[in-house]
Amino acid sequence: MNSTASQPEAARWLAENGPKELERLFRAIVFHPSAPILLADDEGHYQEASTGATKLLGAKREEILGRGLDDFAPQDVKPLISDRWRAFLEEGAQEGTIQLVGPDGVPRDVEYSAKGNVLPVRHLMVLRDKTSPDHSGAENSVPAWLQDYALYLLDIDGQVVAWYAGAERIYGYTSEEAVGQHASFLYAVDDGLRAKLSAELKRAASDGHSGLEGWQLKNDGSRFWANVITMALKDNQGDLQGFARVVRDFSDRHDRDEKLRRSRPRVRPLPAESTIAGIVSGEFDRIPEANDAFLELVGYSREDLQTGRLHWPDLTPPEYLALDEIAHEEGLRFGACTPFEKELTRKDGTRVPVLVATAVLKLSPFRWITFVQDLRARDRLENVDQEVVEVQQNFEEIVGSSPAMKRVMGQVEVVAPTDATVLVLGETGTGKELVARAIHRMSPRRNLPFISLNCAAIPTGLLESELFGYERGAFTGALGQKIGRFEMAHRGTLFLDEVGDIPLDLQPKLLRALQEKSFERLGGTRTIPIDVRLVAATNRNLTQMMGDKLFRSDLYYRLKVFPIITPPLRDHAEDIPSLARHFTKKYAAKMDRTIDKIPAETMKALVSWSWPGNVRELENFIERSVILSRGPNLRAPLSELRSDAEESSRDSTLEEVERVHILRVFRETGGVVSAAATRLGMPRTTLNAMMKKLGISRSDL
Repeated sequence: MNSTASQPEAARWLAENGPKELERLFRAIVFHPSAPILLADDEGHYQEASTGATKLLGAKREEILGRGLDDFAPQDVKPLISDRWRAFLEEGAQEGTIQLVGPDGVPRDVEYSAKGNVLPVRHLMVLRDKTSPDHSGAENSVPAWLQDYALYLLDIDGQVVAWYAGAERIYGYTSEEAVGQHASFLYAVDDGLRAKLSAELKRAASDGHSGLEGWQLKNDGSRFWANVITMALKDNQGDLQGFARVVRDFSDRHDRDEKLRRSRPRVRPLPAESTIAGIVSGEFDRIPEANDAFLELVGYSREDLQTGRLHWPDLTPPEYLALDEIAHEEGLRFGACTPFEKELTRKDGTRVPVLVATAVLKLSPFRWITFVQDLRARDRLENVDQEVVEVQQNFEEIVGSSPAMKRVMGQVEVVAPTDATVLVLGETGTGKELVARAIHRMSPRRNLPFISLNCAAIPTGLLESELFGYERGAFTGALGQKIGRFEMAHRGTLFLDEVGDIPLDLQPKLLRALQEKSFERLGGTRTIPIDVRLVAATNRNLTQMMGDKLFRSDLYYRLKVFPIITPPLRDHAEDIPSLARHFTKKYAAKMDRTIDKIPAETMKALVSWSWPGNVRELENFIERSVILSRGPNLRAPLSELRSDAEESSRDSTLEEVERVHILRVFRETGGVVSAAATRLGMPRTTLNAMMKKLGISRSDL
């Protein structure tokens, strides 16, 4: 169920259960960060501890909960801590330095920042070891987003019904000023964000939670970069009762996060024999469930799991905590994180490299499912020169054992079980549709429709009707009702090829259908709900198109939930022998011919050619070769390849070489300047200047 309760019923439910649900969301956010964070009650007993706090205090989370800070201090310091706690309860905030005993048993100075009433009878304390190498020495070195959190509750219409002390401190509005107002009053500085609030609440109601970042306005007129997480509050019957929101001032963390994302290790090649090694789900990083493959990977037994000894932070080496923190943040905001590579610590102390992707389970924002892929065998490659690589199950005609192709296959395996939108990027002829079909076949929707539409092949004026359909009489010639591709793909997968060719005026309608999960046919008034998993593909540079105002940035980021880049054939030439054998067998069987050998000279020529048309060009060349073959050996027209190479080598001047190369790239990219500039590795303006200098006009393309 996903209905909405009546206003009086929802108000009663929210008053009774809202603070408890808000606290659960708050704990899910506070517990994970690598910074030492503690949540205490009025008696100073800790109710929650972050991963960083367990590291600083040298104790597991279970050993910290229910205890106080004086339990981790030398005997002579305990009275001082008690005095400071009483003063803190009176003042509501406190900063200072205290002596604690570290995990090595040595007393050390720890600075702290405490805030009162973050939640009812809940107080927040952030610690920092002054002896740690990363201590800045600044007088107030604890980031603002760690010191304070704005928490508040909304009713089903978005009206503020509870406004806590942290929200008063961050926004500057008292509870009397905020309660009763619609939450949009916090977005006065940004019309776009204010307009998106309704969509955010709808998404939270549908998916259980949602997140956004953007500028918000304080009562004094200043603004701050805010991170907002919204959770839908529902009763046991699944009826919507309201919303809980947690807001953090990310102004000082914004730049740091961007640097961390850019420095995140790239996903490296996945070996053919690597599979999804384990699935872990848990609440606040405890692991109540794990499959046998995961337990075998980390070297723990099922008894270890059942006794509660297995925790995700215990498996994560300290240098990867920041990456885990970003993944946790992305999961809360977007429902899933970008896959990243890290290491896990096994029971015997050894480490194992893995690929990790985490998603929030839709039924509960506090339970996570983590896909873990073993990468230990990634350096083991098959000898493609001696044996044919068979087409892998579920990957149709995606052939290859190169690191580049294993990376693509591994990403497909990670994202396929989810409903995440996938954007497949790559040059023409690299097999983007095969990737889309593999995602569909490996997803829970495998037995439901897979609908494909090439957006570049449909005239601009007809594309909208192809996507959404139309009603009888919607326009001249509409003699009957037509079902669009979205409706045909209901509960299945919709593949939009060449999505970069969608007209600018149609892009907002596509974005609305994806966000609202509904649409209206042309000429119709009835809103039609849809459940469609979207896979989009393009060979165009959408980032450049955004800069040229040819593609909407909001649609781009909506499509780019999980990007997969299909590599050009020249970047994985080691797969050419496997592909050549595969296509030879395929077309020989179609033509009822027996071809069992590709001469060494032919194979050498195939591997040395650059294949500007990628796998599609190679396939067409092999098909033509099979037609020309009359015996057991493949007779390939190698003169075609040699003539192209010789023509290029005869160009005597640098300008002639540049002109021929640019023209060839334009032909390969369909005459699109942005795509050609990307292939050539230069700005679009530079390419236009070179075309003018070399005398290249549109008529030459």
